[in-house]
Amino acid sequence: MQKRTDLIVVGSGLAGLAFALKSANAGYKIAIITKEALAENSSYYAQGGIAAVSSMEDSYESHVQDTLNAGGGLCKHDVVEFVVKQGPSSIEWLVQNGVSFSLREREGNRLNEFHLTKEGGHSKRRVVHAADATGKKVESTLVSNILNHKNIEVHENYIAIELITQSKLEPSATDCCLGVYVLNIKEEQVFTFISDAVILATGGASKSYVYTSNPDTSTGDGIAMAWRAGCTVANMEFVQFHPTCLFHPHAKSFLISETVRGEGGKLILPDGSAFMHKYDPREELAPRDIVARAIDHEMKAGGLDCIYLDITMKSKEFLYKHFPNIYQKCLNFGINIAEQPIPVVPAAHYTCGGVEVDLNGRTDLPGLYCIGETANTGLHGANRLASNSLLECIVFADVASKHIMENPVRSSIRDESIPLWDESQVSDPNELIVVAHNWEELRRFMWNYVGIVRTTKRLQRALRRVLMLGEEVHEFYSQFRVNRDLIELRNLIQVAEIIVRSALARKESRGLHFVLDYPETADQATSTVLVKSSETPKARSG
Repeated sequence: MQKRTDLIVVGSGLAGLAFALKSANAGYKIAIITKEALAENSSYYAQGGIAAVSSMEDSYESHVQDTLNAGGGLCKHDVVEFVVKQGPSSIEWLVQNGVSFSLREREGNRLNEFHLTKEGGHSKRRVVHAADATGKKVESTLVSNILNHKNIEVHENYIAIELITQSKLEPSATDCCLGVYVLNIKEEQVFTFISDAVILATGGASKSYVYTSNPDTSTGDGIAMAWRAGCTVANMEFVQFHPTCLFHPHAKSFLISETVRGEGGKLILPDGSAFMHKYDPREELAPRDIVARAIDHEMKAGGLDCIYLDITMKSKEFLYKHFPNIYQKCLNFGINIAEQPIPVVPAAHYTCGGVEVDLNGRTDLPGLYCIGETANTGLHGANRLASNSLLECIVFADVASKHIMENPVRSSIRDESIPLWDESQVSDPNELIVVAHNWEELRRFMWNYVGIVRTTKRLQRALRRVLMLGEEVHEFYSQFRVNRDLIELRNLIQVAEIIVRSALARKESRGLHFVLDYPETADQATSTVLVKSSETPKARSG
């Protein structure tokens, strides 16, 4: 079945929802494709907040410099400056759309000022938040606006399979993106969605690791689809591990927000001794790459299953006011954070690289845009500064929407010429256990070989294994009808290969990429850019 709309948004995190609202308000008909419920995504689980200059004590220059410092020399200065300066207007747009942020207690005549918190790598308090559940507040509010908008059609429990490009239909034609093939997960039916432009906002690929703070939706779908369509990707070796994920057998992927450390929380060993002073003068407020490596080192040196985050110096009243969700979640697991430290471990959290885009969110495939965690905008460089991600989502949703309005892409191919999904040569899968086994194997060796600290030998082992899995899954994909598990596994294997190849190409340690064979940082910072040539990716510095 074929569906036509003006614009297709794949993904329903903050970037996708912001783009959909902005474009729908301009009169465009929007189709949102999302694998689960509209609010089930990484943005929903973001606890900390949104970094934006919001006080007289702060400045754009300070926010820019903090971002550049965290980014290890690989941030694009013009992008950083542009995004930082859009901070106040981005917060204002959310407020206008009904998002209510935490406010300061009244002091004298000052009223209704945002309560600002501080996170690792920030020199000032500038993180605007809604208690400790900012993502939930923002997503819930925008979802309500989306569902009430006449120009937006939501397709929940649909998963994108592959982009439709003009070159696949007419090899000699100038290429552009025509739409996307999409599987209705519940009805097991594939639809052909056609539009003037496709916006990939599918998030990152942290589910390629055993331990992650991300929900099950983070399987790198947009990055993999864009890569297969011929788009360039960059800096995929920089996988950010959040230092503090709750360590409990039933907690799954619950994050302990960086703002806990921002309010004085100390990282300690089982004997109660602090250790961050040995690694960085900023101690608990050092950037995430430094803190995660410090924790990883202490755990390995001591043979520990976890370390602890101690916030017991704060009162129960303070903790319940500032961290109500964390307080209650931990209490549900028998941990009273007002009286005992929180067991924590690092976990894969954010994909800093992604599909290469310009300042308008455009990829090198006309008609295809990438925004949010799917994209490599140049904002994050080798390590994302805390709470810059949600800001990036809003800013690039805005610029991409405006660019499409001003520069519409039109294909020479008529809708009726675009073929429907062909299942005539495949059958129902007969051994789905293969998919489950491959998924487990992939996540395990990515954690063991491509984690916080790497070696060339481990990376080479990972590459051999991911190529083997890729061959198995390609054969499976070619023979059997698709389902969600197969689509996600295929995408994760594709992105895992890109991560490993990128890591092998970088002969230094920088930001989130720390390799024991090359512990020094090179004098010149260059990006790892992967270009698809036939089926073999090739790396070049850029």
